[in-house]
Amino acid sequence: MDLKAYLEERRGLVNRALEAYLPKVRGPAFRLSRAMHYSLFVGGKRLRPILCLAAAEAVGGDAGEALPVACALEMIHTYSLIHDDLPAMDDDDLRRGQPTCHKEFDEATAILAGDGLLTEAFHTMAAAALRFEGREGVSLEVMRLVAAAAGYQGMVGGQMLDLLAEGRQVSLKELETIHRHKTGALLTAAVRAGALVGGGSRAEVTFLTGYGEKFGLTFQITDDLLDVEGEAAEMGKATGMDEKRQKATYPAVLGLEAAREWARRLVEEAITALESFQERAEPLRELARYLLVRRA
Repeated sequence: MDLKAYLEERRGLVNRALEAYLPKVRGPAFRLSRAMHYSLFVGGKRLRPILCLAAAEAVGGDAGEALPVACALEMIHTYSLIHDDLPAMDDDDLRRGQPTCHKEFDEATAILAGDGLLTEAFHTMAAAALRFEGREGVSLEVMRLVAAAAGYQGMVGGQMLDLLAEGRQVSLKELETIHRHKTGALLTAAVRAGALVGGGSRAEVTFLTGYGEKFGLTFQITDDLLDVEGEAAEMGKATGMDEKRQKATYPAVLGLEAAREWARRLVEEAITALESFQERAEPLRELARYLLVRRA
């Protein structure tokens, strides 16, 4: 398949839906709305929503029904980036080649923009659940798993562990725990949610969840590698920051070549998890392979 064309088509679909779910507003909320839109539409691969849509289709479902959840995942991801960039966290000036939200606006506005996106994500999923009569159980399960993946049991908890690990040596097991939560939880939830919305069987959801877990770890390893080997101009942000901040990373713990080899092995395992699926899962296979060659 032509992965580039597929990604462009899906990004367009997601962007149009995001514009509809989060229209710009006037009045007292104007500045906050601007800040939310600024970060949501400043760029981005839309990887989490694309994974969600691809998983729904892999089990024979309708991507359109998964679109509200897919967009909610992107809102949550964007909120996390806004907060990660703040001076109290990673203190970044650039995101996707543009000033971070707190640089474009101010710190207080950035905090509130993140809060607004997180809240709107659950409003989007709840509103969609009300439209799909007879699917209340699935909708509630999806919202529950997304909340767990985004909160202290997942992404937020992983961010806390990541901050606590700065400046000290960690074991490979501890590093994997950090990133299964910080990065992997929301990526896995995107795949699992898509499979659930798509009407996947218990076995299909289990296999796709395994794929999502391998995908999430691979994404983090390649992200760590890009911070060492990537080009700042391609990535839209400064490189070498993990070492400067004394972050716990896979290259730091394993070395560059061993980290690359582990990423390759995880991609193979992710693709193996899709063996029982037919050509409908080809986008998921190509997305896993893409992780090994991505430059941003």
